Amino acid sequence: MSFASHHAGWNLDASYARLPDAFWAEATPAPFPSSQLVAWNASLACELGIGLEARNTEVRAQCAQFATGASLPPNAVPIAQAYAGHQYGHGTMLGDGRAILIGEQRTPSGARIDLHLKGAGRTRFSRGGDGRAALGPMLREYLVSEAMHALGIPTTRSLAVATTGEMIPRDGLKRGAVLVRTASSHLRVGTFEYAAALDDRALLAQLTDYAIARHDPDLADDPDRVAQFLQRVIRRQAQLIARWQSVGFVHGVMNTDNMTISGETIDYGPCAFIDAYDPDTVFSSIDRFGRYRYSQQPAIAQWNLARLAESLLPLLIAHEGEESRAVDRANAMLAEFPMNYQCAWLDAFRAKFGLFSAEDDDASLIREFLSWMHASKSDFTNTFRALVDDALQADPSRTAWDARWQSRVEREAIGQTSAATSATRLARMRAVNPAIIPRNHRVEEALAAAEAGDLAPFEALVAALQRPFDSHACDAHYREPAPPAFCGYRTFCGT
Repeated sequence: MSFASHHAGWNLDASYARLPDAFWAEATPAPFPSSQLVAWNASLACELGIGLEARNTEVRAQCAQFATGASLPPNAVPIAQAYAGHQYGHGTMLGDGRAILIGEQRTPSGARIDLHLKGAGRTRFSRGGDGRAALGPMLREYLVSEAMHALGIPTTRSLAVATTGEMIPRDGLKRGAVLVRTASSHLRVGTFEYAAALDDRALLAQLTDYAIARHDPDLADDPDRVAQFLQRVIRRQAQLIARWQSVGFVHGVMNTDNMTISGETIDYGPCAFIDAYDPDTVFSSIDRFGRYRYSQQPAIAQWNLARLAESLLPLLIAHEGEESRAVDRANAMLAEFPMNYQCAWLDAFRAKFGLFSAEDDDASLIREFLSWMHASKSDFTNTFRALVDDALQADPSRTAWDARWQSRVEREAIGQTSAATSATRLARMRAVNPAIIPRNHRVEEALAAAEAGDLAPFEALVAALQRPFDSHACDAHYREPAPPAFCGYRTFCGT
């Protein structure tokens, strides 16, 4: 019995495939030699309404066949989505050469969630690539995307990883695998760049109205919906990047095809989390000039959003009546990004310091602490967690800042009982300062063990990452900073 027929929880639609075929192409998952389940996200499956726990041999085999595309659910319409984009600032037709959208699951809560097979074989947009993926990068995406979800940061998620029985060439031969990724959609800035390049305003309008219906349905009947949609995407991205910064996350490859319209984090290739705080941290092996370094992420987000505005310009002109007015309006919205980002960044970091109110000097207070962290090579995650646990060691170079923060906290406490204020403040800090993140050396250990056939370290790390704000003695080794050998750590996109 197949996975599709065994389980009645499927409720698939294929709305993207009802768009003109200029935006997609039919795609068939590759016929792989075999399929073996490596990871299955039972809690996510339950949220999707396909609450199947892959515990026995028969069900695991069925889940593996689904994950590799050998057995698709009822009403699946496998397609590849076309997109263009800018890679490291240079425009290119990127395609979507190794990911197949099989449809959108309509969940019990009423959400519409894409199901995407990443690494399922070549498509019409593969540009000469083999369309495959290796096990290590797919498990990395599973680990980090689920960690981001547990941290409360908008993200695509991972439902399953299965091996394919193939060995694929990636710096030697690696075990092939497919990741089942979920998202509120896979619409990207690059999707709109592709649509704009078609030079057909009607097609661009169809795509834009589809995106609005998916993500901002309240705007559907608004005559000014395109401009309002652009403004919301700008705000969503400002909030997302601020959240990244607040946990020391470096995406690593912020090309326009890796920026979603939904405001979800997507593509966990050369990503990593900062250990010793340095605003110029770069992890990606191919980012030789640091275009996508930690401190540059807000500016890159604004640059990418400018490409979205350019793509939507024909529709904005049609509404405004003339090009100059449409350009001025788009520029005015883009100019709001730094303010939107700064507000979101302040909100995120005020919470990390246990602050509820706003004072004009808060940005200076925060930046002074970050400067001390940089100078002292302090571990980003552990330093903020030490504030929560009242375990931050005294440092003469920080004495003035300590007094300044204490004074700020005391001013906020005026009018409240100090006990209640202290307890509330610590609870606020504990809820946003994680004890556990996907530390680079622990991720590498887990992936190396999985490649060798031992999944226990991977599964233990996944379990720990699902409780990032808890502090248990058994998890102490996950809190340890990377050893000196990890200085200069580099990641690879895995494609």
